[in-house]
Amino acid sequence: MSILESGKKIVETLTGWQRPSPGDLHSLIRARKANNFRFNDDGKIPNHPHWPLIVYRGAVKLPEELDPAAFFEDLFQRNGWGSSWRNGIYDYVHYHSRNHEVLGIARGSAKVQFGGKRGRTIAVKAGDIAILPAGTGHQCLNHSNDFLVVGAYPPDGTYDECSGEEEHDRAVETIPEVVKPRKDPVYGPNGPLTGIWKA
Repeated sequence: MSILESGKKIVETLTGWQRPSPGDLHSLIRARKANNFRFNDDGKIPNHPHWPLIVYRGAVKLPEELDPAAFFEDLFQRNGWGSSWRNGIYDYVHYHSRNHEVLGIARGSAKVQFGGKRGRTIAVKAGDIAILPAGTGHQCLNHSNDFLVVGAYPPDGTYDECSGEEEHDRAVETIPEVVKPRKDPVYGPNGPLTGIWKA
């Protein structure tokens, strides 16, 4: 996280400045179709054997008077996805074998390769949200100068970062053991994720 974003997060947490109210969280969410993308294991990036990447396009309105990063942090936290961070997306392919991840695009735009080298490049912009099941490869190919992402995780997993073939076989064993989240990080307990990711 940049020094500027770290400072903003501290000030917002202490003062509430530019943070959304509970009413903002409700009123600024838009109903959106869940776009699903499935990726196969390519021998290096395992991806998830059953659950797809979910992308919500323009799922939230981001008014100028609110910090968009604070909005995503509070939205995800409200739905039980915590340990949030503010940053970009790494420019090398990586995945998490012990936890799922949500990425909220707070500012700017980017092209992100999901699923590894044989996956799919998806253009994302402010207001979009991607939910990655454990094992899903992701890598930023290029981005605007103002690109900012907020990431978060459900409570039942453990953070790790994998990127090499030497981790593949272990990851294939651990990925299916990561439990289904109780709530969609955007739409809550009745959100599309709960039906798409079947236990």
